Amino acid sequence: MYDIETGAPLCGARLLEIQAFLAQRGLTMEGAADFYVVLRDEDGAIAATGCLEGRVLKYIAVAPSAEGTGAAATVVSELVSEAWREGIGHLFLYTKPENGRMFRSLGFYPVAQTDSVLMMEDKKDGIAKFLAAIPRREGAAPVGACVMNCNPFTNGHRYLVETAAKACGLLYVFVVSEDASLFPASVRLALVQKGTADLSNVIVAESQDYLVSRATFPTYFIKERADLAHVQTDLDLAIFTQRIAPALNITRRFVGTEPFCPVTRAYNARMKELLPQAGIELIEIERKDGISASKVRALMQAGDLAGVRALVPDTTYAYIKDHLG
Repeated sequence: MYDIETGAPLCGARLLEIQAFLAQRGLTMEGAADFYVVLRDEDGAIAATGCLEGRVLKYIAVAPSAEGTGAAATVVSELVSEAWREGIGHLFLYTKPENGRMFRSLGFYPVAQTDSVLMMEDKKDGIAKFLAAIPRREGAAPVGACVMNCNPFTNGHRYLVETAAKACGLLYVFVVSEDASLFPASVRLALVQKGTADLSNVIVAESQDYLVSRATFPTYFIKERADLAHVQTDLDLAIFTQRIAPALNITRRFVGTEPFCPVTRAYNARMKELLPQAGIELIEIERKDGISASKVRALMQAGDLAGVRALVPDTTYAYIKDHLG
C-alpha cells in the first residue's frame, strides 16, 4: 500500500520535509536521528514517519488519511529491524499516555508514566530484571538512595555517601551509566565501589537506562517549551518513585546542595516537590568545602596533580595518576 523509504543520517531536504510533516501533526523535531523511515502514498506524499536515535524510537507520526492502515506498525517494524542490524538489543519509546495501547500491541511494555509522557521498552521484564539483580538486605531500615555521576569520584562525593550512610540502615548509591563523561561509566562505577568499600551498609549499583539517562526521551510532543525541563525531570522521578523505590523499600533520597550547576539545582528543587508525594523524604547535605568534580577536571587539564590529590580519595587519585596523569 505504501512505498517504504529508509536512510541514514537524516539531513538536508529530507530533514526539512519530515520536520514540516511533523509540524502538521503538532510536533516539533528536536535533535538528530541516526536512521529514518518514511512511508509514502501513491501520490508521493508522506503517510507516516519514524526515526531511531541510539536506542530510542522517536518522531513516530501518522497522517490522518493513513490512520488505521497499519502504517505505525510498519514504521516501528522497520526501526526495530534497523536496531537489530546495528546490534542494539534494548529499545525505548516515549509517547503520550493515550497511545500506550497501540504500542503495547507492537511489542512495547510500560516502564513508568507522568501525566504527559509514557516511557516504554521492548523487553517485557526489562526493568524488573534490572531491579532483581540489585542486592537486598532483609531488615535494614530505613533504606536510602543517592544518584551520582561522579566524573570523577571526589572527597565531596565520599562525604555525601558517608553522611547519608550514617542516617540509614542501608544506602544504595546509583552511579549514572550513560557514557557521556570524561571518565567512562565502568571506571566511574569502579571508583565509587573502591572509594566506599569500607562502608558496610552501602551498596553501589549502576543505573543502566533507568536513572538520569541522557538521551533521550524525546520531548517533541510537549507544546509548551517552558515545560520541557519539568517533563524530563518528572519522568525520571516517576521511574524512581513508581518502580525503583518500592522494589528496594527506599524511603529517603540524599542529594548535595548545588551552588554551581543551575540544571542540578532545578532538579533538586523538583525533587523537593515530588518525592514527598510518593512517601520519600528528600535530604539535602551541605556540599563539603565547595569540592566539585568540575574543579577536579579543571585541575587535571592544568596538569596540577597536587591540586587534584587534595580533592579526591586515594583510589581516585591512583587512577588519575596512572591513566590520565
